[in-house]
Amino acid sequence: MEGLDLKTMTAMVKVIAEEKNLPEETVLDVIQTAIAAAWRKEDGEKDMNVRATLNLQNGSATVYIDREVIEDGLAYNPATEIPEGEANGAKVGEIVSEEREVKSFGRVASQTAKQVIVQRLREAERDSVLAAFEDKVGSIVVGTIARVEPKIVRIDLGKASGIMPRSEQIDGEYYQVSDRIKVLVKEIERNDRGAQLILSRGSAEFVKQLFVQEVPEVENGTVEIRAIAREAGRRTKIAVTSSVPGIDPVGTFVGGRGVRVQAVMNEIGEKEKIDIINWSDNTSEYIREALSPAEIMKVEIEDKHAKVYVTEDQQSIAIGRQGQNVRLASKLTGFELDIVLAEAPKKKKKTNVEDSLLSAIEESEDE
Repeated sequence: MEGLDLKTMTAMVKVIAEEKNLPEETVLDVIQTAIAAAWRKEDGEKDMNVRATLNLQNGSATVYIDREVIEDGLAYNPATEIPEGEANGAKVGEIVSEEREVKSFGRVASQTAKQVIVQRLREAERDSVLAAFEDKVGSIVVGTIARVEPKIVRIDLGKASGIMPRSEQIDGEYYQVSDRIKVLVKEIERNDRGAQLILSRGSAEFVKQLFVQEVPEVENGTVEIRAIAREAGRRTKIAVTSSVPGIDPVGTFVGGRGVRVQAVMNEIGEKEKIDIINWSDNTSEYIREALSPAEIMKVEIEDKHAKVYVTEDQQSIAIGRQGQNVRLASKLTGFELDIVLAEAPKKKKKTNVEDSLLSAIEESEDE
């Protein structure tokens, strides 16, 4: 076979599998796909559904042209369809296969096969590497910034690489090529073009996992992160609780002299503020905590909506700059929050002994 020796390719299946760290079945499938593409290029038609098999024992190859059986008398595409009367008993809707032995390919078809093999092996190798990251989804890894583009940052993770889209970046953070960086493995995105590792620093989960690394009590179950809401680069609210009586969950996450929360802030940037609050199964109390540092007078709850009453001097604190505080509190609690202005309680007039004495003298004189 000119430029494409099937027997040599057969012998190379195991070698390629070991070199690329791929299953032999995957490599064989790639080669069979290449044989089908080469045959279609030289002896078939563009629209044909062609598949191939390679006999690893003797190095021979066979291709199969699959066609769907259609009713007699209808217009049809001979590359992909066959009338029922010519289908040797097959019924309408079934698939019939025509077998052809592969004997030789010309230079152009051989080149096509080689291109398919190179491309498919590269894709298979990438998919295999990404599959190794399946168990790392949701965890933090360290990588090196390989390239900074207008909408994405490409990050080298050693055996694999991933991208950090603009939506997953920290607002205002500067990225420089060759810098080492912590990122969250958010997901493996698969589409027609293959698989892609999506990384994140802007997600709430990134901050959560940073705290998991800094607070060992999370691992042993002493304390727990119940909810987290974040606007990357600006502010994060995190609700925590403890299953052990006497343990202060907020203090545990803050750490002695604030070292734990400071370590997280050092990673995400000092501009982003972090509010750590106590989670409560009492919804009213939880909403009060979520809106801190504002002082709340009363909370009225109906379904997933809550009216939060505050005095005039606390209104701006509850809402926050550009509505940030109430917006994050709403995300954290899962309730739609309305900040309602309430009347401040009337102050009682102060009285003293002298005033009381004077009043008594005046009343006695009147008598």
